[in-house]
Amino acid sequence: MKIVSLSIVGLVLLFSIISFIIVMFIYNGQFPRYDRHDSKVTAELRYEDIEDKYSRNLVNFKSEKNLLQGYVYGLNNKKGLVVVVHGLGGGADSYLPQIKYFVDQGWSVFAYDATGSFDSEGKTTKGFPQALIDLNSALTYIKSQEEFNNLPILLFGHSWGGYAVANILHYDFKIEAVVTVSGANSPMEMIIEQGRSMMGDFIKIQYPYLWLYQRILFGETASLKAVDAINKSDVPVLIIHGMEDESVSYEGSSIISKINKITNTKVKTILLNEHGHSGHNNIFKSDASMGYIDKINIKYRKLYDHYEQNIPYEIKKDFYSKIDRALAQDINLILMDKINEFFIESIKK
Repeated sequence: MKIVSLSIVGLVLLFSIISFIIVMFIYNGQFPRYDRHDSKVTAELRYEDIEDKYSRNLVNFKSEKNLLQGYVYGLNNKKGLVVVVHGLGGGADSYLPQIKYFVDQGWSVFAYDATGSFDSEGKTTKGFPQALIDLNSALTYIKSQEEFNNLPILLFGHSWGGYAVANILHYDFKIEAVVTVSGANSPMEMIIEQGRSMMGDFIKIQYPYLWLYQRILFGETASLKAVDAINKSDVPVLIIHGMEDESVSYEGSSIISKINKITNTKVKTILLNEHGHSGHNNIFKSDASMGYIDKINIKYRKLYDHYEQNIPYEIKKDFYSKIDRALAQDINLILMDKINEFFIESIKK
């Protein structure tokens, strides 16, 4: 019996060690570094396309050991300061259409590249809670700057950023309003949801090791949940989510799926259910943009097939040079106007 017991303990220990190592590799693989996209082969709006009308100041601030790159737009606008928090895989410039919109409405805008993203330091993006750590650092920096002292602070975040702007309400900052778009409630819910798509129900067995590894990386920050943060504050929060979201499941890890648990009476929701405009990234695009992108994709597919899935760089560069980036990134004004109205109503109260 003693030998059997020791054998069982040994097998469990071996399984745990192997599982923990596997979890480390898989987890780290989901959060690589994301460098700035090659501007010559992308349909994204580039700062060089708008810099003549939208000047910006570059600033830097520390987040843990890394120096992050920040951008300040519309500094002379005194309505308020909108802090834009980007999603995983992008950077501040990935949200130039939204930044332009906010500046046009009279807001100052503070945006930044998170750890391991675009022009900020960091070998990797590290993990989901890193977005919250970086936002904490950004708001601490903003609080220290005299030019922002008299401006109401409003938060706008999408995806990774949507998780961060909601969870920052756990911290002691004076925030006038929060708009969280396609945001996840907590890191563990998001990781398990993504893990299930990769490993099926086997992910349930790996839960303790995922929890432990994330806890080692981020400490208590890893356990924070958006619903708890929203409920402990009286800050107005607008939760926006698409029913066809393929990255943060509407019925799974999303904040909006927990709406029945939210007690903050200042919370409003926008549920997007129009096909083609209710996914994770397409919700910000106008009908004109979506139609134009469909046409681009058809042409690109023909090119892709013609070169047998290996388009020469010069050919690809020529293709993208002819794209109307302004039209490809034309923004969903109906949605943005609702966000703007929410911000205005929040600072009036």
